[in-house]
Amino acid sequence: MLNFLRRFIYQFKEYFLLVILIVISLSLLASNEKPEIKKIRTFALGSFAAVNNLLNFFTGVFSTDPSIDQLKEENAKLMLELNRLRKQGVENQNLRNMLSVPDTSKYDLIAADVISKLVNKIQGNIILNKGADDGIQVGMPVLNSNGLVGIISDVTENFSVTKTLFNSSLNIAVTVQNINVDGVLSWNGNELIIKNIPTTYEIKVGEKVETSDFSTLLPPNIPIGVISKKESLALGLLHTIYVKPFADIRSVSNVYVLKVVPSKQINQLEMNLMK
Repeated sequence: MLNFLRRFIYQFKEYFLLVILIVISLSLLASNEKPEIKKIRTFALGSFAAVNNLLNFFTGVFSTDPSIDQLKEENAKLMLELNRLRKQGVENQNLRNMLSVPDTSKYDLIAADVISKLVNKIQGNIILNKGADDGIQVGMPVLNSNGLVGIISDVTENFSVTKTLFNSSLNIAVTVQNINVDGVLSWNGNELIIKNIPTTYEIKVGEKVETSDFSTLLPPNIPIGVISKKESLALGLLHTIYVKPFADIRSVSNVYVLKVVPSKQINQLEMNLMK
């Protein structure tokens, strides 16, 4: 085997040497920035492109079927149409889920679409395509098929602003469903938390959190989320509870506005606390 390689290399050594010298020359040509070399390089690349284009033209006459380009164009159009249908399918599923909300509610619901999202770490707001002309007022709860999304904070004739759960100025009276422990839910910039819950209560991860009977701003028993974890403070007397919301606030697109008007005086006091 070694003898064969020696004979092969010896027989074609001139060609090997030529290839090596060409590679070295091209490398030096590509790395040289002198004006004369740049002109040579530009001319070489232009000549190569012209020859390559001519070869592609002649080979294309015999090998390319014009219908292939049409099929590629149709494929691109079908891809765009499929993507549009997928998006509509997701919206359709969301609307179907919303229609499954029980009809036993004693409050009227106003369906609305989210037309803008202003969600950052501190101030999470969304804008709805319904306003005062549709019967929406400040203080009305906003929810989707999963749970509470936020509260109407500002209204114009045709639009309204919702302070979402991911807004640090929104504080909601809540209760842990199974053990009736009350607290105030707030957004700390990263997670929803309930502070200062006594450690004497046996609070478990996975328990559901809903609006409290003590809230005069929101009707009771609106689902909010589940407890994801809990932490004890330094002295071990109080808990901080972390809540994962049922509603996906950042991707919500269709909502209901709960048409319930609380007491104007109490509503004004609580809305002032949220500012």
